[in-house]
Amino acid sequence: MGLRDFSVYDMICRNALLYPERDAVVFGDTRLNYRDYKHACDRCAAGLVKAGIRQGDRFAVVANNSDRFLILYGAAAKIGAIMVPVNWRFQQEEIKIVLEDCTPKIVFAGDDYQEAAAAAAAKVPSVKASFGMSAGAGRDRFQPFDALLCDDGAEAVFDVPADAGYVIIHTAAVAGRPRGALLSQANIIAVNLQTISGSRVDEGACHLCVLPLFHISALSLSMAVMHRAGKNVIAARFDSAQALALIEHERVTVFGCFAPMLKMLLDQHARNPADLSSVRSIGGLEDPQSIVKFLQAAPNAAFYSGFGQTEAMAVTGCNAAERPGSAGRPSALSRVALFDDGDREVPTGEVGEICVRSPAVFLGYWGLEAETEYTFRNGWHHTGDMGRFDEQGYLWYVKRKEEKELIKPGGENVYPAEVEKAILSHEDISEVCVIGVPDEQWREAIKAVCVRKPGARVAPEEVINYVAAKIARFKKPKYVVFVPALPKAKDGNIDRGQVKKEHGGTN
Repeated sequence: MGLRDFSVYDMICRNALLYPERDAVVFGDTRLNYRDYKHACDRCAAGLVKAGIRQGDRFAVVANNSDRFLILYGAAAKIGAIMVPVNWRFQQEEIKIVLEDCTPKIVFAGDDYQEAAAAAAAKVPSVKASFGMSAGAGRDRFQPFDALLCDDGAEAVFDVPADAGYVIIHTAAVAGRPRGALLSQANIIAVNLQTISGSRVDEGACHLCVLPLFHISALSLSMAVMHRAGKNVIAARFDSAQALALIEHERVTVFGCFAPMLKMLLDQHARNPADLSSVRSIGGLEDPQSIVKFLQAAPNAAFYSGFGQTEAMAVTGCNAAERPGSAGRPSALSRVALFDDGDREVPTGEVGEICVRSPAVFLGYWGLEAETEYTFRNGWHHTGDMGRFDEQGYLWYVKRKEEKELIKPGGENVYPAEVEKAILSHEDISEVCVIGVPDEQWREAIKAVCVRKPGARVAPEEVINYVAAKIARFKKPKYVVFVPALPKAKDGNIDRGQVKKEHGGTN
């Protein structure tokens, strides 16, 4: 720990000193104040050390949201371990790929995911122990979470620099394999400050955590609220009735969402109205109509829009009412520029790749030096997304670069290559091109344009179900169409642009 460092664990210690009795984490019947939260993190950290975790070592978590999820984040911060939260929607093979990539020593898994996690971990030699996320013993040699907690060593002090690795979040699978984005504690602190300054996260804020804590959006908002000594109210998974009840009972002030969450909340509110007057700040990816209607139901709230990614959160942002349709202005700790393909900055009004310099920019892709070097070329983080600035400095998102072909159903990132790889493993498919199409419910949906092998009669539903069994269900196509042949470019590869022109709708 350097003289001028400030880490996530420093934030936890500060809150325990200044606000020991203030609510920190609420989950079901569990309510931890900041003194108790720090003590839980200390006991968990001592247990991790006793189990063989040292600074820089990894442990993985496959679980729904809970108070223990945030305790593990705090324990990792104290001892300098690297936490690897795994998308619980992943199939066993996808979990194995993540574990092989990060070689964790310990795997934590919720009750619903222990079977898949155990099968995946059995194929990864680095895994030496497995713990559940509940007090009771789990299946397949999963020890109870409480068995990890240890009083001996809870007061130990660790020298952990703030710029050391802290969390690896795997982004969408490029060429069929996910990339692990490594963030430091200093990255998280920078994201906290940008979030606090830009979206009404006041002291004593109350965050309803309904987005999954394996996602950067949930982690960053939870940490920002903690930085302001606020209260994180944790929901295991999103449920509209429970969410409305918690908003009213806990006086929630802020939450994040992905489509179609707001619509589901509005539908539930119409059936069983709740008091939404405490809500001040909402952010995420949502359809404009649902935003307008929800703000009518929550009269003190504002919706914040922006541009960010796992690799660099809160690049730009603003109250959406300031400049409807824009992604806001550069955040407090971000310098943003737009470059052409030659890395020359483009004039105001012209389209270029969105690039950023910021203490919030991640450390790099785990184990992928070439990809990291390419992303950080010429001293800027290249996001792979295109935008333009207007005369007032608001960023307008335009599209993704062709090299970053990406589909975002309901806020999740899906690379077509991964879905195409799964579909091509079907014995009746000879060619496929996967594209994103507009979708009323999810904003964007996955469409697969397929060529059957001669004599094959596979139906669209069969392809959809086949993909859902191979990879995470959110990556399955919503639409499947069959064509005699796919258009080709001069180099013989599939002409993706032409496929989009011909099949860019939902029919």
